[in-house]
Amino acid sequence: FVHLIADYGEKDPAFSEVVHRLKSENRDLQVQTMSMPRFSTIATGFCIRQIGLENPKLENSAIYANTAPRKHDEEAQVENCGRELVYADLENGVPVLAVNSGYSLSFVKDSIVELRKVDVPEKGSQFRSRDFFPEAVAAVVKGDESYLGEKIDKACIPERPENRVAFVDVYGNIKTSIRESETDLRPGEKVKIEIGGEKRKAFYESGTFSVEEGELSFAPGSSGGEDPFMEVFLRGGSAAETFKNPETGQKLKVVKN
Repeated sequence: FVHLIADYGEKDPAFSEVVHRLKSENRDLQVQTMSMPRFSTIATGFCIRQIGLENPKLENSAIYANTAPRKHDEEAQVENCGRELVYADLENGVPVLAVNSGYSLSFVKDSIVELRKVDVPEKGSQFRSRDFFPEAVAAVVKGDESYLGEKIDKACIPERPENRVAFVDVYGNIKTSIRESETDLRPGEKVKIEIGGEKRKAFYESGTFSVEEGELSFAPGSSGGEDPFMEVFLRGGSAAETFKNPETGQKLKVVKN
C-alpha cells in the first residue's frame, strides 16, 4: 500500500500517470492519493506526519511524497536537476520516500531513525516522480533495499516551522503548525488572531465545537495525536473565508486579547 502525497492538483493527470507507473512495477499495489496545495512543502510535511505517525502502521506500506518547488537554486536547472529523493525510516517502522525539499520532512524530523539517499537519477527528466521514482518506491514496499544509498545526517532537514498555516481543509478549518503544548492559554480566554494582515477575535477552547454558532475558536484540532496541532475554526462557517483564504505557509500571530 502506498500513500502518494503530491502537489499535482486533484484532477491533474499526473496522479494517474504516477499511479500507473507504480502499478506497472507491482500490479498488487494499492495507492491512495492526496493532493497538496502547489509548492507547499509545509502542507506536505504536515500530512506526512499525520499519515505516518498518527495512524496505525500498515504492513508492506510506504509514504511516497513529491512536492519539489525547485526554488533552492535560482539559476536554470541543468537537465531538470532537482532535490534528491531520500528514504526516511520512522521510529514506528513506517518508510517514507520523499523529495527532500523545504519542510517536507520537518514535521517527522524528530521521529526519523535513519535517513538515506535513494539511488535514482537526479536529472534527465522533468517528471522524475513518474519516470524514475516509482521503481524504487515499489521495491521498498516489497522490502527490497537495493535502491537505498548512503546515510545522511538528518540535520540537513529544517526544523518544523513555527506559527504557520499548515493546511486548510475543505471545510475552511485552518490547521496550524502550533502544538497545544506550545500555548499558554486557558479555556474561554479571548485571543486575537492575525493572518496576512487580517485580524479577528476568537476564543481559546479545549475543543473546536466549544464556541457558539458564528464564533471563532482557537482549539486543539484533529491532527497531531496526543499533542494536537491547534486549529482556527468558525462554527457554522469557514474560518479560511473569514481570513480572506490564506495560503499554507503564511505566518499567523495569536495574542491574548
